[in-house]
Amino acid sequence: MARLAAVAAAAVLCAGCAGPMTQSGGGGVVKITPLGSHDGEFCALDRALILEDPDGTRILYDAGMTVRGAGDPRLGKIDAVVLTHVHNDHIGAGHQPAANAGDCGKVDTSVSATPHSNTVNIVVAKKAKLLVGSDMNAFFQAKLRDAGGNPGDVQLVRFGASARVGGVKVATVPAVHTNSVAPTFLNKALAEALQANGLLAYVGPPVGYVLTFSNGLVVYLSGDTGITAEQDVVVRRHYKAKLAVINIGDVFTTGPTEAAYVINDLVQPTSAIASHANEVATKGGKVVPGTRTETFVKATRVPVHIPLSGVTMAFDSAGKCVANC
Repeated sequence: MARLAAVAAAAVLCAGCAGPMTQSGGGGVVKITPLGSHDGEFCALDRALILEDPDGTRILYDAGMTVRGAGDPRLGKIDAVVLTHVHNDHIGAGHQPAANAGDCGKVDTSVSATPHSNTVNIVVAKKAKLLVGSDMNAFFQAKLRDAGGNPGDVQLVRFGASARVGGVKVATVPAVHTNSVAPTFLNKALAEALQANGLLAYVGPPVGYVLTFSNGLVVYLSGDTGITAEQDVVVRRHYKAKLAVINIGDVFTTGPTEAAYVINDLVQPTSAIASHANEVATKGGKVVPGTRTETFVKATRVPVHIPLSGVTMAFDSAGKCVANC
C-alpha cells in the first residue's frame, strides 16, 4: 500500500505524463530507479540511481550511503558504477544497516565501509566496471586491489572522451565543486601528515556524466556542481541532453533557483529529476511545502520528477516520463 501511495503521489507532480504503457522513439524505454534511504520518499542523503538501458545494461550512479552495501537486494545485476567525486556522501564512507533505518532527515549510516568505501565494495562484489574521470582512476585502482578486486575494472573517462557499457555510451563533463579524499580512506601515516599541515588529498576535478542510451535518450547527471557554461555549450549544444538529473541542495551545490536556471536556460531538457536535496523533501510521497524541492519544482519550466526511493520511472527517447511519473 505504501508503494502504491508513493507512485500515486509521484504522478500528481507530473500531471500530463503519458500512461504507464505509453512510449515513443521505437527503441524501448530507459528505467530509472532511485535507491534512497526510506521507501517511497525523497530524503536528505538520497543520491543513488540505477539507470537501465532497454538492452538490460544497468548502471549505478553515485552509490553514496543509502545503497545498503553490495548485498542490497535492490541492486540486482550491476554492469557499471559511475562516480562523480569522492566526498563521503557519494563514495560512501558508510551505509544504512537496513531499509528505513534512522529518520528521513537523519539517516542511520552506522555500517562503516572504510577503508575501501561502499562504492568499491559494490564494484568488487558485482564484478562491475567503475567509471571515473580526472585523476580518480589511480586512487581507485589501488582501492580495488586492496579489496580483492581487479584494478583493470577501473575505466578512466576524461573530458571529451567516452566509454561504452553494453548499449550505453558514457562521457564525462565538467562539474564545479571540490574533490578531496577523506582521511579515513588513506593510510595512517599519509592521513596524519596531511592533517598536520591542514591539507587534503586531492584527486583531480569532479565530473558530471552524459549517458546516451540505445533508444537514443541522452541523460545529464550533474553530480555536485554550481552553474557552469559547459551546461549550455557541452551538455545542451553538443550532447543535446533530453533528461537532466540536477542537484538542488544549496550551500554545497546549486540551490533550487540556480538549478532551475540551469534547466530552464542552459540545458533545456524535456524533463528533470531533482537530486541531492539535503532535506526531508517528501512525506507520504508528497513534496513538503516550503522545501527546496518545492521551490525547484515551481521555478522550473519543464516537468520535474521526484526520485521516490524504490519507485521505477521510465523515459522515452525524447526524455518524456511515461511510467510512474
